[in-house]
Amino acid sequence: MRWGLMGGTFDPIHLAHLRCAQEILEDYSLDKIVFIPSATPPLKHGPGITPYEHRERMVRLAVEGNPDFAFSDVENRRRGRSYTVDTIGYFRKTFGKELEIFFILGQDAFADIRRWKDWRRLLTLCHFIVMSRPGWRRGALRRALPAEDAARFAYDRRARAYRSPSGTVIAFAEVTALAIGATDIRERVRQGRSIRYLVPDEVREYIEGQGLYKQVTGNR
Repeated sequence: MRWGLMGGTFDPIHLAHLRCAQEILEDYSLDKIVFIPSATPPLKHGPGITPYEHRERMVRLAVEGNPDFAFSDVENRRRGRSYTVDTIGYFRKTFGKELEIFFILGQDAFADIRRWKDWRRLLTLCHFIVMSRPGWRRGALRRALPAEDAARFAYDRRARAYRSPSGTVIAFAEVTALAIGATDIRERVRQGRSIRYLVPDEVREYIEGQGLYKQVTGNR
């Protein structure tokens, strides 16, 4: 089994998340993409993050029509902050060697990976697929990782990725650039503007029905 795991606050999940996931599913011959909302993200603080139950419901609504997409609440079931290294450990322990894991993240998150818990060990536990803009891949490893760590990765032309001595790879996927962001969506709602065609209709209807994002409650 080859699964892509896509984490994030998803506040809210939007069409760019879904389109990028679909492209990665196809380009890397994955069997499934699992969306994992972060319950308590360690690098985002303050009261501004929408309660987990709303973000969970929006993700479920967004993915339920695609048989290749799935949802996991593993980070909500685990107490404390949501660390990716713990989430990957859970999937490895639960599914064993049958599951090959590809963790999907954006280029800005990857550029900040040295702030993640146990990031060096994390790079040995699963593959990484970094969603990037055209041209960003050049020198990306050296920008994100200390020189001695980046030097351990060698480019594998067959895999179209940089391979570590442990066998895991870091791939840079140039996905369709959709200028859609959660911050802009929340601001549009607050201003009373339409978010149609930025999020799935089911998500838009949920946001409207629950009265989400009507007021600014802090930084996200």
